[in-house]
Amino acid sequence: MANTIVLIEDERAIADTLIHILELDGFGVKWFDTAGAGLEYLQNQDASLVVLDVGLPDANGFEVCKEIRAFSSVPVIFLTARNDEIDRVVGLEIGADDYVTKPFSPREMLARVKLRMRTSQKTLPASTQKTCPRAVLHSEHYDFVYQGKALGLTALEYKLLEKMVASPKQVFSRTQLMDAAELAQTCAYERNIDTHIKSIRKKLRDAESPELLFTKRGFGYFYDEQSTSE
Repeated sequence: MANTIVLIEDERAIADTLIHILELDGFGVKWFDTAGAGLEYLQNQDASLVVLDVGLPDANGFEVCKEIRAFSSVPVIFLTARNDEIDRVVGLEIGADDYVTKPFSPREMLARVKLRMRTSQKTLPASTQKTCPRAVLHSEHYDFVYQGKALGLTALEYKLLEKMVASPKQVFSRTQLMDAAELAQTCAYERNIDTHIKSIRKKLRDAESPELLFTKRGFGYFYDEQSTSE
């Protein structure tokens, strides 16, 4: 279902607020107050985005996100009362696209949802792909394939890798990568770029690739199939 947002949140007051602002802006919302019900829906129906509470009565939201990532690349925004940096890092490392803490501004939440929707729904011609000696970046699937193995990138990870693959050996600052991924220009997000790069590197290692992403200390990151780490 087009523009359908799945909301997995057990607090009715918060759910009612989100449903109101999202539906007012033209989105359809499917609300579930347990992880089990939300996962069952996602395994059988299409969704454009998931807003996922971390503290659910029947499961930890981080574990739920891992389960979602096992079968879907749908954008996921965590909604949580936890404001510690380690929780944000963990959430992003396991595949979430954004992280909003309670209490939150309804307008900010709507803006975050619309931003992630725009990022995930941008399409390129189906034939468009960027090739490297051992790797292919498929725009039609929004994924990176190394020696025939798809990495399973999130929409945000794809945007970051796409930017770097397009200009091998060029060093990109965190700010430039944030622009490429359409992330808000805040100090918190700037540090999150490091987490997303770490996640991409792990997926590349899982695909048994050599080192492809490198750090230029004090400057940023670059992609190179021929380079060696500094």
